[in-house]
Amino acid sequence: MSVELLNEGLAAGLAQLGIELPLAVQAKLIAYRDLLLKWNKTYNLTAIRDADQVLSHHVLDSLAILPRVTGGPLLDVGSGGGLPGIPLAIVRPELAVTLIDAVDKKTSFQRQVAIELGLSNLHPIHGRVEELQGSFALIASRAFSDLASFVAATRHLLAPGGRWLAMKGQLPRAELTDLPAGIAVEKTLPLTVPGLVAERHLIVMKAVS
Repeated sequence: MSVELLNEGLAAGLAQLGIELPLAVQAKLIAYRDLLLKWNKTYNLTAIRDADQVLSHHVLDSLAILPRVTGGPLLDVGSGGGLPGIPLAIVRPELAVTLIDAVDKKTSFQRQVAIELGLSNLHPIHGRVEELQGSFALIASRAFSDLASFVAATRHLLAPGGRWLAMKGQLPRAELTDLPAGIAVEKTLPLTVPGLVAERHLIVMKAVS
């Protein structure tokens, strides 16, 4: 099967992001897209109903942060439909990815994705992140909350030398000046997502003494 026959939009988007993936991995991304659309009819996982827009607004948007996903393990907070955690787990099978969400039906969907796509590195958890125990080199969120609330709720989970990866739309200038003591912004990176016109930014934060 050629890349074109699999999905031209996905192949083109990956190329624009500079990501090379085997066809089998691309097929898993498409399968995840299809599962998200199927379960969305009952579980309301996303407001987007168009298949191509799911690829651009969700799958490729999640993969836009891939260059910053070094090391691991990774925690995806308020994961919802599994974003960005599931696309990252698909393309990085060696990366241990934990998803946590307070809504049980969303973690039920995540578990089904892990089963159907054979993602042994994906670990969905139903619960509140404030009550979670563990240590993560990377803690990611996609529109989970404001930056101060995000780092406050997860500070006990960040491994020494770890980083927070907060995915945002427009650059949240007010939030950047309202971080708790001991938290520093390492980088603010504009993201270019194929097929997505809206502004996207990645805020990389770390704990400092």
